[in-house]
Amino acid sequence: MPKGYIYILECADGSYHTGSTIDIEKRIAEHNDGKGANHTKKRLPVVLKYIEEFQRIDDAFYREKQIQGWSRAKKEALINKQLRELKNLAEYKNDSHYKLWLRLRSATEKRLRSATEKQSIKTYQSNGKLLITGEYVVLDGAKSLAIPTKYGQSLKVEEYNSNSLTWKSYDEKGNVWFENSFTLENGEILKTIGNDNDISSRLVQILETAQQLNPNFLKTQKGYKASTHLDFNREWGLGTSSTLINNIAQWANVDAYKLLEKTFGGSGYDIACAQHNTPITFQLQNQKNNPLAESVQFNPSFKDSLYFVYLNEKQNSREGIKRYKTLNKVTTSVISEINGITEAIVRSVSLSAFEELIIKHEQIIGELINETPIKYRLFNDYNGTIKSLGAWGGDFVLATSETNPTDYFKSKGFDTIIPYNDMVL
Repeated sequence: MPKGYIYILECADGSYHTGSTIDIEKRIAEHNDGKGANHTKKRLPVVLKYIEEFQRIDDAFYREKQIQGWSRAKKEALINKQLRELKNLAEYKNDSHYKLWLRLRSATEKRLRSATEKQSIKTYQSNGKLLITGEYVVLDGAKSLAIPTKYGQSLKVEEYNSNSLTWKSYDEKGNVWFENSFTLENGEILKTIGNDNDISSRLVQILETAQQLNPNFLKTQKGYKASTHLDFNREWGLGTSSTLINNIAQWANVDAYKLLEKTFGGSGYDIACAQHNTPITFQLQNQKNNPLAESVQFNPSFKDSLYFVYLNEKQNSREGIKRYKTLNKVTTSVISEINGITEAIVRSVSLSAFEELIIKHEQIIGELINETPIKYRLFNDYNGTIKSLGAWGGDFVLATSETNPTDYFKSKGFDTIIPYNDMVL
């Protein structure tokens, strides 16, 4: 019969658990992994407080049952080796037994330190975005179809003892494209330690706006190491700014739509994509422009015939919006027509019907902004339909084709062609 051990664990809530085992190290690890008794599973982590060794496991089992019937005070007397207060206590048999206890205690403390460190590191994730319908007119209350992408951005924040905030931003290849440090005093960002450039100023603006929305944000007496990690090329226009806004909003525990409104502006559909893992319809409601995002079942049977093509030029959406507002050609009938197209696209069951809808949509938006649809400007000989996404003239377009169109677009100088299933979340 194998040797046995009894042990006493102190749980996270201060209670004690007594058990027996033939492999003490393995058993303690199992408890902290949530694989032990029901009592410890709900009170992790646990710390080893006492062990005894026996030549036979059945003796250890008997001892376990004896101790389980003791009062808390009696167990603590055993743990503290107050031998005069107890009778028939088994002392540590030898020096190797004591060393085992020390080793187990050290391992438990290391596990606790690791758990504490993990708790001080927070990670936030947001999805990228594509606006399939309603570009520009979404600002005037049109219902739009928007799709979150598999490409997104994460924010990792770690507390540390310093009066500063250090920031690093990594691109999709793991290279740092921005870094700077800022001094903190009582949560206020006093000055930039590194280069005071436009990106630094914009970042400070976002953080200070988050503080306006939540005065407790950054008010701890600690410093922070923050890093952002992109899954996509910054030039693609999939939401470098909106994913950052949504991640900072999560960190600061504020409304991401309000943070966007007070910093970059826009309709907010990109924030909705950042927060959803399914296609959505998005609409600004009533005079207060309250955002309404609803998940929809848009999983077209013809999705293998849909491709996203990057036009090699980062588009400034703010300039496009400014031009759209200056022209001021939108009407309630136009909004109603776009709403109908959006709803029909969500329901579309054939590629041909889908193509007819996006051709009609391109014509409507082209008239509103005095622009020729992208197909007629760049791809007049393309055997399929093409639709602009978001601001016209840059970023991605949506192309339909029953065969892979990669060779065609590469012949035109456009090398980034992503199939629907590889892009859409």
